[in-house]
Amino acid sequence: MNSYGDPGSPRGRARIPGTQGDPGPAADDSYRRAAPGGGSGGGRGGDDGSAAPRAASRGRASVGKASPVGPGPAGAGRAPVGPPASGSARVGRAGAGRATVGTASVGTVGRASVAAPVPPAGPGGSGPDGPSGSGSGRPRGSGPGRRGRAAVADGPDARAKARRRRRLNWIIASCAAFVMLAGVGVVGFTYYSTTVVLPESYPLPLSTTVYARDGRTELAKLGEWNREFVTGKQIPLHVQHAVAAAEDRNYYEHSGVDYVGIARAAWNNLTGGDKQGASTITQQYARNYYPDLKQDSYARKAKEAVIALKLTDKYDKQTIMQHYLNVIPFGRGAYGIQAAARAYFGKDVGKLTVAESAVLAAVIRQPDGAYDPAYHPEAAKDRWNYVLNGMIEKKWLKPAERPTQYPQVVAPKTDATIGVNTPKGNVVNYVRDEMKRMGLCVDGARDNPRSCWAQLADGGYKITTTIDPKMQAAAEAAARQAQKGSVLYDQPKNLMAAIVAIDPKTGQVLAYYGGDSGADIDYAGVNTIGGRLTGGHPPGSSFKVYTLTAAIDSDVSVESHWDARNFKPEGFADEITNAGRDVSRTCGSWCTLRYATEQSYNVPFYHVTEKIGPAKVVDIAKAAGVNTMWTVPAKGDPEAIDLTRKKGEDVAPAPFYHVVGYGQYPITVLDHANGLATLAAGGMYNKAHFVVKIEKQNQDTGKWEKKGGEQLKPQRRIKKSVADQVTAVLKKIPGINHHDLASGREAAGKTGTWQYGNTKHNSNAWMVGYTPQIATAVWVGSKDPKKPEILDKGRDDIGGSGLPADIWKRFMDAALKGKEEVKLPDVVQMGDESVGNGVEPVQQQPSPGQCAALDPFCVQQPGPNNPNQPGGPNQPVGPGVPNR
Repeated sequence: MNSYGDPGSPRGRARIPGTQGDPGPAADDSYRRAAPGGGSGGGRGGDDGSAAPRAASRGRASVGKASPVGPGPAGAGRAPVGPPASGSARVGRAGAGRATVGTASVGTVGRASVAAPVPPAGPGGSGPDGPSGSGSGRPRGSGPGRRGRAAVADGPDARAKARRRRRLNWIIASCAAFVMLAGVGVVGFTYYSTTVVLPESYPLPLSTTVYARDGRTELAKLGEWNREFVTGKQIPLHVQHAVAAAEDRNYYEHSGVDYVGIARAAWNNLTGGDKQGASTITQQYARNYYPDLKQDSYARKAKEAVIALKLTDKYDKQTIMQHYLNVIPFGRGAYGIQAAARAYFGKDVGKLTVAESAVLAAVIRQPDGAYDPAYHPEAAKDRWNYVLNGMIEKKWLKPAERPTQYPQVVAPKTDATIGVNTPKGNVVNYVRDEMKRMGLCVDGARDNPRSCWAQLADGGYKITTTIDPKMQAAAEAAARQAQKGSVLYDQPKNLMAAIVAIDPKTGQVLAYYGGDSGADIDYAGVNTIGGRLTGGHPPGSSFKVYTLTAAIDSDVSVESHWDARNFKPEGFADEITNAGRDVSRTCGSWCTLRYATEQSYNVPFYHVTEKIGPAKVVDIAKAAGVNTMWTVPAKGDPEAIDLTRKKGEDVAPAPFYHVVGYGQYPITVLDHANGLATLAAGGMYNKAHFVVKIEKQNQDTGKWEKKGGEQLKPQRRIKKSVADQVTAVLKKIPGINHHDLASGREAAGKTGTWQYGNTKHNSNAWMVGYTPQIATAVWVGSKDPKKPEILDKGRDDIGGSGLPADIWKRFMDAALKGKEEVKLPDVVQMGDESVGNGVEPVQQQPSPGQCAALDPFCVQQPGPNNPNQPGGPNQPVGPGVPNR
């Protein structure tokens, strides 16, 4: 907390109540003269013009002995003085008479004496004998010019006391004069011996703000200082005047230094008193800007004054005010006037009204919240009135234009976006990587000013991302377990979801949720843990979209037939199955590739991969946008393979064997979404990215200059006819799994599930899909290594057509609301239908009432002996069977 202006701090200011209950002009401007009509003896008048007697600037005002008027022994009692303010003496009433304070001239240290009580004076009289009588009633030495002392009784003791008092006064005055001269000398010596690093050579650390694609919605604020630079021309004059009225009303008239404050600091150091501040705006700026001026000492005060003088020599008042308003804290984590304007009013500084400017000026005095209207509304309004009074006093504001209504202030943020500890924090990690690729920063630790972390924390960038704020909110509302009403909200706590949505036409990432903090594991992307890349999840059957694409691209017809029966490949310990489903009830050994895709059978895809080669599948996945794939070794840790540096033939069939065809090898949610986006764009690849533009402010002009941005380079990686055929096959799958989009909108989709080891439970479940406008991948797994199985609240296994499909549908419906409904392509005749390994069933002569196999024109007659009647043992699996 900045302690200037804090009455309880070492640099506290004395506060003298004014008419509005505010501190009054004397509270902040210790170097100012007393207001006209103030009390005698150097006292300051209150804001209402009433006298507020104050002790002389050097020494302490005390209550002198009162000498009686008229008969009576000398020193007959003391007249009590009212409760002392900070450095001031107030006079109360004494008995029937009125206590009179003698004048005390500035610079003379003495005691203010009070006359003894006297009877009420008659008309025109000031004493028993009247003003012209021989006994005027005024004791010797009690008149003006005599330091307010009552007459001293004759006698050796009284004269000795007077001499001792005079000697003490001279000693104190001499010490004060010495300290003043010493202070001037120290300042003078320091002036010529101190080299000041000027602000342009000592740049401020500025926070970086990361925005959504609209350029307004703030995703993250990075750096220890929530500060945004603005030039003096961007700060309205009424804002500057409000600040001067609050902190330094003579700012435009003095040389930048409070010499009285320096002397007071020196005296307090000498006597062991409080170290007070009351600095000018220029001195406050120096103290807040230069790190070696944080300590509270006489040497600091002298150096602060020297820097203030040199700054005044170098810069005009407007420039110093600009620097000051970019440095000082305003509370709510805001440093500088622009950050404060956003924190308190949600607007830029250039749009602040007079009333709003006074609110911000008021909080400077104690930025710890003492004048924040959200916490202390009465104190905030009193201080607000004080600022407006000052603006009127200095004729910066006409009385008729004075605001009467205290402005509405936004509530303090409880979920501040400072840093990456938010659900949007993972976006920042990708921003950093893209900045590095643009050459704006390098890898390295925070203490390296060129490192990406240092640039993001202190560089003051304005970064506009691709994130759509509405879609991001929809993604979190659907997938984030902590968010009430989400799909996972009331599900077991070990469950975790990740979702990524991409614009197929540009590659812009529209929504990204990989966890609740960018400082934690990103379940949607790549992580580095213990020096190893992690982050992939087995995609299961959702990876078949690439195997299908590779097959069609290899001239395999979707109407080709494949054997779907369980079998055990050579060298395998276990059979390849179709997740427990009996295909003899459906197509058995004669399944079309299209039907096998819709029903998500595994065995046909193994045969397809064997036919075209696993290298072809890997190459198509890479072309679509899958950049990283992990191995699944029998022993040891998985290894991340960078596919962008490899050809398919380099990594298949080893380490990626034929099981790549149905999704054994882990990939990231982001890569999967990018691959789907390529298919949605008809085979045109656009690299997934997060940055639209990066800007940095020119501190001379205040203008934002572009330093980097997206470079769209669409590439034809998959033939359009192939991509369209894949889409035509996939568009039936959402409906088969009871997850058609709202209003019957057509969308391509694919579910996927991966089993946990040799157990009967699952560990990973997916739903992926797209329209021409959005491609989205959803993954659900476990974040608890001790509970890798994924079971819902009913203890049922979670498959791709369950919770992942629920999340996918909820998000897609929200994201596509109001967008054009686009019809997807239909299956066309292309490729070779004879390439499959399917075995056509032997045709048998049907019995009466029975149909021949695969006869589409035969109407089956129900009967108790018909094994294929509805409900019979060979009934085909219908569209509603969950995909495994």
